[in-house]
Amino acid sequence: MAPRVLVSDELSETAVQIFRDRGVEVDFQPQLGKDKDKLLEIIGNYDGLAIRSATKVTEKIIEAAKNLKVVGRAGIGVDNVDIPAASRRGIIVMNTPFGNSITTAEHAIALMFAVARQLPSADASTQAGKWEKSKFMGVEITGKTLGVIGAGNIGSIVIARAIGLKMHVVAYDPFLSKERAEEMGVTKVELDELFARADFITLHVPLTDKTRNIIDADALAKIKPGVRIINCARGGLVDEAALAAAIKSGHVAGAAFDVFEVEPAKESPLFGLPNVVCTPHLGASTTEAQENVALQVAEQMSDYLVKGAVSNAINMPSITAEEAPLLKPFIKLADVLGAFVGQVTDDPIKEIEILYDGVTAGMNTKALTSALLAGLIRNQVADVNMVSAPIMIKEKGIVLAEVKRDKTGVYDGYIKLTVTTDSMSRSVAGTVFSDGKPRFIQIKGINLDADVGNHMVYLANTDVPGMIGFIGTTLGSAGVNIANFQLGRDKQGGDAIALLYVDGPINDEVLGKLTAHQAIRQAKPLVFNVD
Repeated sequence: MAPRVLVSDELSETAVQIFRDRGVEVDFQPQLGKDKDKLLEIIGNYDGLAIRSATKVTEKIIEAAKNLKVVGRAGIGVDNVDIPAASRRGIIVMNTPFGNSITTAEHAIALMFAVARQLPSADASTQAGKWEKSKFMGVEITGKTLGVIGAGNIGSIVIARAIGLKMHVVAYDPFLSKERAEEMGVTKVELDELFARADFITLHVPLTDKTRNIIDADALAKIKPGVRIINCARGGLVDEAALAAAIKSGHVAGAAFDVFEVEPAKESPLFGLPNVVCTPHLGASTTEAQENVALQVAEQMSDYLVKGAVSNAINMPSITAEEAPLLKPFIKLADVLGAFVGQVTDDPIKEIEILYDGVTAGMNTKALTSALLAGLIRNQVADVNMVSAPIMIKEKGIVLAEVKRDKTGVYDGYIKLTVTTDSMSRSVAGTVFSDGKPRFIQIKGINLDADVGNHMVYLANTDVPGMIGFIGTTLGSAGVNIANFQLGRDKQGGDAIALLYVDGPINDEVLGKLTAHQAIRQAKPLVFNVD
């Protein structure tokens, strides 16, 4: 059955056709996003939801979306999606961060020109029949220093344009390497130095706890007199009240804002001030950008629903279309390893270590770890998934460590999971053979080679004679057929394990008969989804 996608905001017919061409059924209702009650009524029928900014994907909507697997936002901002609620339900939230990069960068440059030459005020004055040539004295861009806060995707485009305008560029970005700065032709500086040197400042960072009010009253006191500030990134990066005061005092010569602390911006301390240019969040508002993000979100959602590829997800590691076929059996292996430990471990887990050996170390381990953690806690939380599992592990305060190393054994690559509780440490390792099926290769440090089935039985015992016969007879008398039987021990008379692949579930009565043997310390039925 083809996956179904609801498009509840305006997307182009070309974008809608992409879904159809990829084998996805589309319900195109571009006005539905404004009708939250109708959306709530029908959302349970869809695997995907494609939106812009009008649709509000609230926790209530998400609760009703019983089949929803992915929300795709045509644009970069996902403020209209309850991401924590989506993550708890295992719904992937995607955006399109690069489709409007050039458009936003060009808008920042346009606003810089506008505030440098007072273009909006001059236009209004002229069209009002005035000729106030001397009133609108501007400044040149050439030779001035531009301070760029955030030299990522959009910031780097602004930098390239500014260098082309013969500006000197200084950049503040904790993630910008010295080599990359030299390659871009900018000088990397700390924030205070940027404030002291820049004639113009433009912001291109996301709004986080660290960047909120990155330009506040204290920062404005350090800023070079006569500076002009441009913000096309996010409202809240600049303290608007503090900036308004600095403009009124003459310390700041002007500002150009496309984004505001509260949007839609019906009022702001910046409104009505001289040489302040304001636009209504137009950064992505070009025909090209709107079409680009629409096409991109349709491609991303189709790739996920049809191929399992994940790109530009807010709450899930990316998996490319090329990676997906290779990763799929190892994701299943990771899930199985986690599920094994989760089902045989009764005490609360304190620490988790995941070892990626050989070829697995070069894979997308973020995706593998997410799958493993989902398997690990599924026995405690029935609706956990690859999206929500890492969040839950973090909330539980469990220490998580990943280790990667080159091939060390006979296998080209394997994954080993070790968990630690207050009373013990338990490990399990597995690999994928050429048939694409997961296999256990080590449990508790004991080597074995065991197929994985939907129903299995794990036994931990002391190595004594007659164990094989006892287990076989007990299960046989209960009508349980054994498909595969693997044994292992660390030494004669020491710790031993048995791992059995059986044709059906094991009930408590059969388990009781197994544990009646004085050598068997633990007997656990296991359930895996390997179909």
